Amino acid sequence: MSATPELDRRTLLRRAAAAGLLVTPAAGLLSACAGSTPSQNNDNAGEKSNDNPFGVPESGAVKVVIFNGGLGDKWAQEDKAIFNAKHPNVTVNMSSTQKIKTEEQPKMATTPSDVVMNSGADIMDISTLVNEGAIEPLDDLLAAPAWEGGGTVADTLLPGTVADGTYQGKFYVVNIAYTVWGNWYNAALFSKEGWTPPKTFEEFFALAPKIKAKGMAPYVYDAVHGYYPRWALMATIWKSAGKQAVIDIDNLKENAWRAEGVLPALEQWEKLVKDKLVLPGRLDHTQSQQAWLDGKAAFIQVGTWLKNEMAETIPPGFEMKISDYWGLGATDKAPNDVYAGAGEGIVVPSKAPNKAAAKEFLRAVLSKAGSAKFAELTKSLASTAGSGDNVQDSALASANELMKNAPKDLVSVKYWNFYADLDKESQNLSQELMAGRLTAAQFIDKMQAAADKVAKDSSIKKQTRDA
Repeated sequence: MSATPELDRRTLLRRAAAAGLLVTPAAGLLSACAGSTPSQNNDNAGEKSNDNPFGVPESGAVKVVIFNGGLGDKWAQEDKAIFNAKHPNVTVNMSSTQKIKTEEQPKMATTPSDVVMNSGADIMDISTLVNEGAIEPLDDLLAAPAWEGGGTVADTLLPGTVADGTYQGKFYVVNIAYTVWGNWYNAALFSKEGWTPPKTFEEFFALAPKIKAKGMAPYVYDAVHGYYPRWALMATIWKSAGKQAVIDIDNLKENAWRAEGVLPALEQWEKLVKDKLVLPGRLDHTQSQQAWLDGKAAFIQVGTWLKNEMAETIPPGFEMKISDYWGLGATDKAPNDVYAGAGEGIVVPSKAPNKAAAKEFLRAVLSKAGSAKFAELTKSLASTAGSGDNVQDSALASANELMKNAPKDLVSVKYWNFYADLDKESQNLSQELMAGRLTAAQFIDKMQAAADKVAKDSSIKKQTRDA
């Protein structure tokens, strides 16, 4: 996705976090320019009620910036209509961009937008935003009544949504898209050829010669953005080594990358590359996805924003379906765990001029009506429960089916949100492994060294993952 997902599209979740959020080498993100006056906040200007829990004044404006990537921005226009049906005299100034950090970061210290969808390759680093107090805690949003009533906003959210947006014990990021990651294939082609989607690497390697005999590469991936292959690598590590192994990696535990099961997981990817099962060429996300749609490759790994991102070029009769990431088989400690979670994060800057309306707009985004429109327009689940119940689509249906059979534990990784430098290194090393320039063992050595460097740096504030 143009960015991601983007899940982490974005965290998702789970996106390429960019380091260096300081406005100048000597000043923090929130250091205002000399002589500047922060905008006045009008949070308390309106009368609060169950139907208006933040006391939004029935006048003024709220500025909303949407990341226009694989999910597009049409869904946000629906949320604008939902918001204005309840608050007709509040002007929603909505804009779309893919340059979030470039355009929004310079404003954070003075006059930021009220609502910012922080996603894509040009993303602001969440850990820095939190550490410097640049974004508003949104625990009061979780405690507020749901848009249609019947409980709180938190009550309406899918598992993991709150945890995925929580940092240092507070809820900061509203991840609106519930992304499922896995291996996509053309079900119509597989049915025609009599192929069964593999569940393990062993089954994939057995199927690969049949795929190559049809003039197709067995696999293609985004070789430009390092977070794309990293999703697959970490999912395999989780399945093979288990949940605790990934928690230890996130917590920078000594020798966590050398835990039992990590090396065998990465050796599967080393073999896939060494056996020349990848479509040649350094393709980016849309190029690799188009190559897959054109029948040049049988499998591609990506999140559930895929169909919406490629909607205009899907060939007639192409039946997109997602299957779970492949495991190693009998030795796996968590063979059935699915990689899914909330992504595409939205934040409210601490200096936003209209935080009350910003939170109210997010309440509309998380409404049943808003989430249903999101699923309909994006063919991807929203983080609000039940968003895809009435959407007829094979791609979304296969994701729903995967989630229906998923255990309570979902694959999730935190270190790339915790530490920007480690995130960058993991992306680079993932690309090197998938390009055949690193062995699995070398990848582990370099990741462990990078993790140790962060662990020993007392200037870096450490994050802790409990589960």
